Amino acid sequence: MNDIARAVELLKAGELVGIPTETVYGLGADAANPAAVAKIFTAKGRPADHPLIVHIPGANHLECWAVDIPDLAYELAEDFWPGPLTLILKRAPGVPDAVTGGQDTVGLRVPGHPVALELLREFAATGGSGGIAAPSANRFGRISPTTADHVREELGDAVSLVLDGGPCRVGIESTILDLSTGTPVLLRPGHITPAAIQAACGALPAAPTAAAPRASGTLEAHYAPATPMRRVEGSRLPELLDAMQHSGRRCGVLAHSQPPQSGMPHVWKMLPAEPVAYAHDLYAALRELDHAGVDLIVVEAIPDSPAWQAVGDRLRRALAGAGA
Repeated sequence: MNDIARAVELLKAGELVGIPTETVYGLGADAANPAAVAKIFTAKGRPADHPLIVHIPGANHLECWAVDIPDLAYELAEDFWPGPLTLILKRAPGVPDAVTGGQDTVGLRVPGHPVALELLREFAATGGSGGIAAPSANRFGRISPTTADHVREELGDAVSLVLDGGPCRVGIESTILDLSTGTPVLLRPGHITPAAIQAACGALPAAPTAAAPRASGTLEAHYAPATPMRRVEGSRLPELLDAMQHSGRRCGVLAHSQPPQSGMPHVWKMLPAEPVAYAHDLYAALRELDHAGVDLIVVEAIPDSPAWQAVGDRLRRALAGAGA
């Protein structure tokens, strides 16, 4: 039996499977099985009212999970699926509360990874609605996994099988767009930018309001290492590093500029000074620094521009949750 067939059997039996996607690795369960979905919350330590994203094999499965689907949903699916875009729609009758956090909406996407797509198609072929609920395969609030080894390190025996699809191509979670009220609302920035959405539908998505539905990965503290973090402007990095050195403490530096020429007692992790490549490397770099035995992770401030919005969102939430 190959790994995909085994994963399908495990999912049908109500077990958890680690799934590679183009964004991050997901912790998958049969989305139509509330008992299986409950295992996700137990394994992650996730609040029960925090909704999950349901992964489906194609836009032709939307009506299994959603009702009152606007034409715009199909237009965006045509442009961006398979890919890192989650659509929030009115839930269909019978969608478990465990998936939606008790809300009247559900998050849906078609992942752009060949292993995930093959799994979803094989799973759907066994009958049922063909959906796999799959939040990031890590402890709740911690750094999302971008390799199969990260999943095993985080969750161990809580996962029956981890499908290894190699490092994730995008490296941060999907863009989440709420279409449940008619006006597109951006609930979480991601690889698919507001400008790309505007090009597809003719208007920039609006900012969320207090009435917006809860969505995965939008809590103030999230994506965080156990090590405390601090954001510092690049011009002030040398001053902070000198102060840390004189106090006998070590830093792990997450930077997009070159390290000092002279020897330095700190760990310097340099990421590309370009937002897409930076996002790709971000979680693996944070995980490496979290394991480096340093007293503080110092993040060099990134540019404040629309191109860096998704990275800025992840860093802001990581800073809020670090050391918690």
